[in-house]
Amino acid sequence: MRSLRAVPSLLAGAVLLFAVAAPAVADDHDGFTIKDPRIVESSGLAASRAHPGVYWTHNDQDKGAFLYAVDSRTGKTVATITMTGVGAPRDVEAISVGSDGNIYVGDIGDNLNGTWKNVWVYKLPEPKKLTDQSVRATQYVVKYEDGPRDAEALMVHPKTGRVYIVSKNEDGGGLYESPEHMTASGTNVFKRVSDIDLWVTDGAFSPDGKQLALRGYFGGVWYAWQGDGKKPRREGRLSVPLQRQGESVTYTLDGTTLMYGTEGEQSEVKPVEAPGGGGGNGKSPSGDGSSADGGGEGLDGGLKTGVIAVGAVLLAVFGLKRLSRRGGGKQR
Repeated sequence: MRSLRAVPSLLAGAVLLFAVAAPAVADDHDGFTIKDPRIVESSGLAASRAHPGVYWTHNDQDKGAFLYAVDSRTGKTVATITMTGVGAPRDVEAISVGSDGNIYVGDIGDNLNGTWKNVWVYKLPEPKKLTDQSVRATQYVVKYEDGPRDAEALMVHPKTGRVYIVSKNEDGGGLYESPEHMTASGTNVFKRVSDIDLWVTDGAFSPDGKQLALRGYFGGVWYAWQGDGKKPRREGRLSVPLQRQGESVTYTLDGTTLMYGTEGEQSEVKPVEAPGGGGGNGKSPSGDGSSADGGGEGLDGGLKTGVIAVGAVLLAVFGLKRLSRRGGGKQR
């Protein structure tokens, strides 16, 4: 273990590392601070389709099946949704709004990477009015074709409606695809369609469905989407801001900006210009628009070894939760 006297120099190195690759701040969209004192572990973020300027979020582990609608102009919660028909969620990690008018919630966390025989996806209609209310959700049982694993990223493709999950692993995860039509009466087996060379904490499709953005704690990668069942083409790095514990990302409705969220009280959501303006023109704000199917891009790629060392110190200094926290609750 390093001496605590080495912490300042490591932090200085971390600041220098991230200063070199400072994100391109978006001009068209403002960031905001989530002010609700109940929201201390914001683990997912999704732009509302029915209410522009509103973002849906949730706690990692909550005492109930709650979703929160946060107004980006004020940072205040304008509606609290209680999901019914799903029992007690175990480890909710992701949220996405589909073009079908439904909100999809991923109860997919498994910090021991194989403890749970199955996980769940919940689907509920996005409320037309932003008031505190209970909404009945449909619960889908999910298994992976190659066995249980931890995951924190769930995305719904805006054109096909297909649900995708990316597993989370320090050495890289996998992209999993749902059946064409999910069933609430049986088990939905997600098939692995691609390896992902990133320690993924969240992901999002661009509104036009042409791009997939995946983030980690210290970096991110964006891909050109090739279609259902096909391996996405890696395009370049994402400019991910330094945050306390970077857990979430979503595109704005116009696709020009990526909004990055973090856990913690009074957590900030930061806007960064999306690669190619979200239009898939092959250019990223970092200036790297080349295709790169192998490793070595992004802070979770070629710089992984150094960043993990720095990250360990950052996590300790900022008092973040253990990344391998044991999940609670009982299997259903």
